[in-house]
Amino acid sequence: MGEPTLLRLYNSISQNIEIFESAENGKVKMFTCGPSIYQSAHLGNYRTFLFEDILLRYLEFTGYEVERTLNFTDIEDKAIIESNKNSTDVFSLTDTYATRFFMDIAELNIKKPTYNPKSSTSVDMAVKIIERLLQDGHAYWYKGNVYFDIRSFKDFGKLSHLKSSDWPAKIRRFHKDTYPGNNWNIGDFILWHGNRNEEGLSWESSLGRGRPAWNIQDPAMLCDTLGPTVDIWCGGEDNLVRHHDYNIAVMESVTGKRLSRYWLHGAHLLVGGKKMSKSRGNVIYPVDLLSKGYSGREIRFFLIYGHYRKRLNFTYKAMEQRAQHLRDLLLSIDELKRSSPDKSLEDTKASEIIKEMVPTFKSHMDNDLDVLSAFESLEDAILELGHLQDQGKMGKRNIEDLISSIAQINEVLKVL
Repeated sequence: MGEPTLLRLYNSISQNIEIFESAENGKVKMFTCGPSIYQSAHLGNYRTFLFEDILLRYLEFTGYEVERTLNFTDIEDKAIIESNKNSTDVFSLTDTYATRFFMDIAELNIKKPTYNPKSSTSVDMAVKIIERLLQDGHAYWYKGNVYFDIRSFKDFGKLSHLKSSDWPAKIRRFHKDTYPGNNWNIGDFILWHGNRNEEGLSWESSLGRGRPAWNIQDPAMLCDTLGPTVDIWCGGEDNLVRHHDYNIAVMESVTGKRLSRYWLHGAHLLVGGKKMSKSRGNVIYPVDLLSKGYSGREIRFFLIYGHYRKRLNFTYKAMEQRAQHLRDLLLSIDELKRSSPDKSLEDTKASEIIKEMVPTFKSHMDNDLDVLSAFESLEDAILELGHLQDQGKMGKRNIEDLISSIAQINEVLKVL
C-alpha cells in the first residue's frame, strides 16, 4: 500500500485502456452519479455504486487521497409525479428514500462519500451556470424555458461518439428532465423549467420563477463540491446516452476545460436475463435479499464478483451459489488462521505464496479493476496453503503473514 500504481482503466471517451494519472499528484477528484431519490435504489443501482466503491477503495489502497461526490437528485419531473401520486410533498418522499439509501450502503459496506449534495441545495449555482450559458450564446429562451443549443458546442456527443451528421435539419427541443430508453433524443435539451409555481419546488431567481432541469443539476452540484473539473466521472452504462454528454456540453462550454480526464461506466445487472423493470415485476432491492437471510457481505460479493464492464445476470440460484462460494472461502481462511502450527516452523514455500498474494492482487486490480481474477488468484493461494497445512508445513510466522496479507486485500474487497 502507498506504492505508485500502474492502474489502467477503460476510458469511455477514448474507448481505450489508459494508464491512470490524476491532475494533482497523489490526489483524486471523483464524481459518481447518485440515485434519484423519489424511489428506492435497486440491486442494479447498487452494482454501479459497488464498482465505484471498489475503485475508490483501490485508489486509496494505492496511496491516493480521494475526494468523492455522490449526489442525490431530489427535484425532477418523476419526483413531482410520484409525490402527487402518494399525496405527499416531494421532500418528505425524497428524505425517506435518502434514509433508505444510507441504510443500504451500510449493509453493503459502501463507503460514505466525501460530499453528498442534493439538487435542491444547488439551485443558486445552477442559475449562475445557466446565466453564463445564455451570456455566451450556448443557451436560449423559448416559451419561458431555457434550452441548451447543441450546435453551439462543437464536440457535442463526443462521449457516446454521436455524429454531427445525425443531427436534425430543424431545431428540436426536449422539454422533460429525462426520457425512457437508451436511444438519443437528438435536439436541444432543457436547462430551466420557467414559469413554474409548484409549492416549495420553484425558486425566485434572476431567471424568473422556476426550477433547474436535471441536466444542469449535476454540473451545479459538482461546482458546489469538487469544483468545475474532476479526474474521474462514473455512472451506469445508461448514462452514456444523453446525460453525461449533456453534462460535458454544459461544463466545457462554461469553462473551456475538459470536464473529466476519465469516464467509467458500469454494465447493467439483469434479472433472469432481462432488464429490471416494474412492468416485468422483476425489480429486486437489497432488503429483499436480506429478508431471505443473505448477509450484506454476500450481496456485496455477488455484485462485485465479475468485471464491472460486463453485464451480470441475477437469479436466486446464482445468488445462492455465489453466497456459498464466499462461505467456503471464508471457512478455508478460518481453518488456516485457527491452525496450531509449530511456533519454530516457517515453511519457505508457504512464505513465497503469501509474499506474492498482495502483488498478484494488485496486478489484477491494475488491469481495469479485474476483481474476478483477483479473487481467483486469492482462492488459488488459499487452496495451496491448505495443502501445505495438511502436510504440517505452515508455521506461526506464515499464519501471521497470511492474516496481514488478507487484511490488506480486504481493505478493497470488504468481504473477507
